[in-house]
Amino acid sequence: MEGYLSLKDHVYNYIAEEINKGSLKPNEKINEQRISDLLNISRTPVREALIQLASEGFLENVPRKGFIIRPLSEKEAAEIYIILGVLDGLAVSLACSRVTDKEIKDMQFYIGSMDLAIDSGNYDMYYKQQEEFHQIYLDCCGNDSLVSLMSRTKKKFLKKSYIMDVGENVKTILHRTNDEHRTMLTLFEQNKGEELERFMKEVHWKPDLAYMETI
Repeated sequence: MEGYLSLKDHVYNYIAEEINKGSLKPNEKINEQRISDLLNISRTPVREALIQLASEGFLENVPRKGFIIRPLSEKEAAEIYIILGVLDGLAVSLACSRVTDKEIKDMQFYIGSMDLAIDSGNYDMYYKQQEEFHQIYLDCCGNDSLVSLMSRTKKKFLKKSYIMDVGENVKTILHRTNDEHRTMLTLFEQNKGEELERFMKEVHWKPDLAYMETI
């Protein structure tokens, strides 16, 4: 059963989804009245949601201009990748001895699904499938605080859409990333926790690819 969402939460989710889809772009001003009219609510919950998004670093409250979408610099993205590599590395090392044959098969399924999504150009589906893939071992790691911290850190990358104007390069990059998922799966099967942890830090969350989050 889903928990109750306040009006502020509904507005928060709406704005997050608009950023996710690319409908709201970096440095674009948020039109509070338009959102209020569109959702048929007062401006109070809209303002509350905007304040929360600003406090979390997604928006910037510019004097005499209002709330704008805060762009994510390549430097900031690279720094977050380093943090996520450490956190995800710890997660896989904790989960390595805990994953079952069923969970291995589930990860295999999602890897195949991601290949199909990439080939068909369905990048939103790719994102959903890779989230499911990673969630399998996160559920096995046994450290809820770690998983929560990872979730909060990943929220810095609010834009989850892979619809980018970079042509076939997207498919090449995502297939390479999915090959990394295959390597992870092999290391899970071999119960090589230390290698998995090192792989997450040095390869899967390699800061050189953090620029993808800023496109």
